Amino acid sequence: MVHDDVRRILRIGLFFVLGAVSLPVLAQGLPAINVTEAASGDTQYSLTLQLLLLMSALTLLPSLLIMMTSFVRVIIVLSLLRQALGTGQTPPNQVLVGIALFLTLFIMSPVMVDIYENAMVPYTAGQIGQEEALSQAGAPLRTFMLAQTRENDLNVFMEMAELPVTTDYQSVPMTVLVPAFMTSELKTAFTMGFLVYIPFVIIDLVVASVLMAMGMMMLSPMMISMPFKLMLFVLADGWLLIMQSIAASFAGV
Repeated sequence: MVHDDVRRILRIGLFFVLGAVSLPVLAQGLPAINVTEAASGDTQYSLTLQLLLLMSALTLLPSLLIMMTSFVRVIIVLSLLRQALGTGQTPPNQVLVGIALFLTLFIMSPVMVDIYENAMVPYTAGQIGQEEALSQAGAPLRTFMLAQTRENDLNVFMEMAELPVTTDYQSVPMTVLVPAFMTSELKTAFTMGFLVYIPFVIIDLVVASVLMAMGMMMLSPMMISMPFKLMLFVLADGWLLIMQSIAASFAGV
């Protein structure tokens, strides 16, 4: 496994090196950017054009990671959990993003393995062309997004795109599927955040009622309720429950 990770890192580094080396060549206009048709019918691009496409794709990777995976749901639930605890900036944003990133990798690992085995490996071995590799890579990602997208959201965006509403969602274009998936993820994330808030709101209400009954209205309820919320969260093994609940919400994908 370590050797495989090293090879992947070297490949990524090689791509960056090739991109840097190709810049002077591009400035001189060599080699020419051209598109040819292979004997098998697949479209073949010159190395220069492939590097340009690669550099363009790298700028889109953050958006793809954030909006086409489980990252949105994870980071929103964790942010609402922090607000419900009333701990301010603890855990800090960097920690929440790191947790959300690695939990996203855990949730998306079956999809990434499918893409690697059915698209990356055959393409690097020369068994399939670029267009077929992109098609093979998009299939598991489409299946993942369809499994998490509400039908009502899909129908609304299909109507907005002036497409006929159909039950065969496998033919829905990505330009419609992606915003529908994002909308569904926001709904699911806020629903989970509401459920996370309930026990902490109850603690705040109980503490505020007790303080008012004791005539201590000048004392902030947050100062008293936060230790109790932290104690409840730790005793209930809250972090494990939250991680388990988020991962279970993607079960069956």
